[in-house]
Amino acid sequence: MLDLTPPPPVRPIILGSTSRYRRELLQRLRLPFTAATPLIDETPLPDETPAALAQRLALAKARAVAAVYPHAIVIGSDQVCDLHGRALGKPGTHEKAVAQLQAMRGQTVLFHTAVSVVCQQSGFEQNALSRVQVQFRSLSDAEIERYLQADQPYDCAGSAKSESLGITLLDAILSDDPTALIGLPLIATARLLRAAGVELP
Repeated sequence: MLDLTPPPPVRPIILGSTSRYRRELLQRLRLPFTAATPLIDETPLPDETPAALAQRLALAKARAVAAVYPHAIVIGSDQVCDLHGRALGKPGTHEKAVAQLQAMRGQTVLFHTAVSVVCQQSGFEQNALSRVQVQFRSLSDAEIERYLQADQPYDCAGSAKSESLGITLLDAILSDDPTALIGLPLIATARLLRAAGVELP
């Protein structure tokens, strides 16, 4: 007897992010995807922990894009640098980057990277959080200045690109997913995409 059951729909994948780092990471999974800008307010809530902030914003980004493209599988992600409970975002300017790196030198810093996958039409919504522990070297002011002039990481939470020259600022990285530190935890992302019905590899 012929099986006349229609195959499940192949849903487009959308990355709800403007980050080129996340786009480059997602390309590693060799899946066709497009990117869309999530229009959300990223202001932290009163007394919100860095981990909670990352999780809330990742889900808000995915939901915002899914509301516009309800048939799509949408990926949202956010990263927050956590210096002893204080959230450090993207510095934006040279002066703020200097201040961030001066505060982090010789310190153990946590990077919380959250990912959410949402499909409004199918009712799918799952989230994951990856934590990376980073030990910064006791950096001199001259080292900080040379690094910032060379790498200009003003769009990176914590003012350091570990995938670039920023690796020289560190003594150690402890993580179960090295891609989480760059901005999108691919192990967790792949797990959530499989749960949403995407075939990987």
